[in-house]
Amino acid sequence: MGFLKIFSGKDPEEYEKKGDSLFSEKKYGLAKIEYETALEKYKKRYPDNTDIKNTIQSKITKSKEFLALQHKKTAEELINSQLFDDAEEIISLALELTRDPKLKIDLEERLKEIHKHSTSEKIIDPYDHNTQFEETEKQFYQEEEYFSALCNSLPEEIQNAYQGYGEPFKVGYIALNKGDFELAEAKLYQAMEENQLSGSFINLELATACLNLQKHEEARVLLEDFIKKRPDLPHGYQLLCELFLEQGEYDHAQEILLSCPDELVNSLSIQLLRGEILFQAERYQEAESLYLEYLKSSGWDESIARSLAKTYEALLEKEKAMDMYSEIMSQSKSCGNRIDPFIKRRFADLCFESKIASKDILELYLSLVQEDPDNKDYYFERISQIYSAQGNEKESRRYKALSYKKE
Repeated sequence: MGFLKIFSGKDPEEYEKKGDSLFSEKKYGLAKIEYETALEKYKKRYPDNTDIKNTIQSKITKSKEFLALQHKKTAEELINSQLFDDAEEIISLALELTRDPKLKIDLEERLKEIHKHSTSEKIIDPYDHNTQFEETEKQFYQEEEYFSALCNSLPEEIQNAYQGYGEPFKVGYIALNKGDFELAEAKLYQAMEENQLSGSFINLELATACLNLQKHEEARVLLEDFIKKRPDLPHGYQLLCELFLEQGEYDHAQEILLSCPDELVNSLSIQLLRGEILFQAERYQEAESLYLEYLKSSGWDESIARSLAKTYEALLEKEKAMDMYSEIMSQSKSCGNRIDPFIKRRFADLCFESKIASKDILELYLSLVQEDPDNKDYYFERISQIYSAQGNEKESRRYKALSYKKE
């Protein structure tokens, strides 16, 4: 589990960057929270800047869709374990999140499957000790299943460790993932003492609980202890650098990363961290050099390319940014992968800002109307402006009218 909001009074750009980082780690629920906070702050700071607000809204929508997919997967695991009530609740959450028609159909089919297996709820007699025992046993197995589901997404080494840490760790880890940080802290400390383990994976989870409780020094000690014992793993560096970034300690974060073992220092995860630190420190040219060197030495990687494109935008080098977004789209297409609507939009918007109003850009905006319906009014407006620039006033007026049409 990653950090929730642990500092206040930050700029909207910082919330957006935090959301980007959490999204890249597949922590879509937390990313959505950061993006929603960023959107509210952007609205107050830049009330007339619709481009910024539309961009953040697009990120919120994307986070919701990926979160819905995660909920679907979790629900399927619960169905397989015959935990139909829990699965129904999670599917209902997914249906509230998604706008994807195909996914909605899949989720509704899962609900039908659940309803076939569900039974009428029993009335519990508080004086029936057998019934009380059955309910306690049921709750125990539900917690066990939830813990197993959480562990299944982790690397095998960490799964094995977590399964062996004992009951206090299980309770603490579940509490952490449910947002009960005080209980998590207490139980994880207990697990560390009972196992007599320092520098173990318990450090990572306990540090996360401490960070959410704003106990930053405790978290820092725990993470530094973990790194001393396991310098070969990126997990401790990632959390510690996230803490340093929150506190603006950019140089210290870079020093930590450069102290990694040789086999780790050039890895993708560490290079992305180094680049993000440089970016947040507004050392854009250094970030550009780092990303270009990685692509030259290690070959194509979309996450590096995205970061490089973002860096070009910060450097106001729109042409280079357009070229990079274009390359990302080409690579996705050649691999048979769906092109991320965010990448399409950034490429199209940069072309539009550069007065490039070609047929291809028009087609991109038309496709985005379907792929990103939350922002369709924005795309209709851009389509209208492109048609006007091409002298097709009839189509321009038609799409202008669509941009104001309310369902």
